Amino acid sequence: MPLIDAKTKVCALIGDPVEHSFSPLIHNAGFEALGINFIYVAFPVKDLESAIKGIRALNIRGVSITIPHKIKAIKYVDKLDKIASKIGSINTIVNDNSSLIGYNSDGIGALKVFQDRKVELTGKSILILGSGGVARAIAFSLLMNATIKNLRILGIVEEEIDTLVSDLSQLKVAKVEGRLLNERILSESIAEAEILINCTPIGMYPRISESPVPVEFFKPQLIVFDVVYNPPQTKLLKEAAQAGCQAISGLEMFINQAVIQFELWTGEKAPVAVMERVLLEQLKL
Repeated sequence: MPLIDAKTKVCALIGDPVEHSFSPLIHNAGFEALGINFIYVAFPVKDLESAIKGIRALNIRGVSITIPHKIKAIKYVDKLDKIASKIGSINTIVNDNSSLIGYNSDGIGALKVFQDRKVELTGKSILILGSGGVARAIAFSLLMNATIKNLRILGIVEEEIDTLVSDLSQLKVAKVEGRLLNERILSESIAEAEILINCTPIGMYPRISESPVPVEFFKPQLIVFDVVYNPPQTKLLKEAAQAGCQAISGLEMFINQAVIQFELWTGEKAPVAVMERVLLEQLKL
């Protein structure tokens, strides 16, 4: 760990909960590898408005935003980059001389997973579970960067689903629909889907015994991507793999989006190999 002094620049994670996060681990490993005077800490935050005022007041350089604040945080920053403005959700703040700029690295990070895995998105039917901030980011990134056939979103907050579907439909690039989640709709939707993306926190530590999908709904040709990265092999992914599906861990997206954040805050090229290695060592993978 580098020496902390009066010139140390602080970056942080804000959300509720944050105790499960490996973001401090990988960002601090990256800072140390490059020998730059940064430190990254995690703050459990319920009062989002006050927390973001604190970023400005304390001159915190950069912030990662996690559940449940990714959408609400937008109204407290000064500017949005073009992608975040389209998405309507942010997971990153850069403090540029007290001007807070919001970014979203989730969607780009998810797309890179599919690219790295050589998963063809063109012409595919995609099902997203969840309608919150990370679902928004991935859905917009898919429609803006891939020629998919259709996208269905299942969630539990009707107003949130309707808003997301309305916003996505304005892009006019694919058929988009949203439904309230229940077992019948889920079963029908999985039967029609070629790619399933779980954007809910179900299965995330400490709820590791839970899955958003009953095991009998899986079909062998389905690609299942879970954005949850702790644990790296969720119950959803284990059962999907056992059913013959291609199962993709959220670890890959987690690293991808963290690399983008690191480079926005520091202006340096992230030491990706170091960040990956320390994470895998921590998870004993």
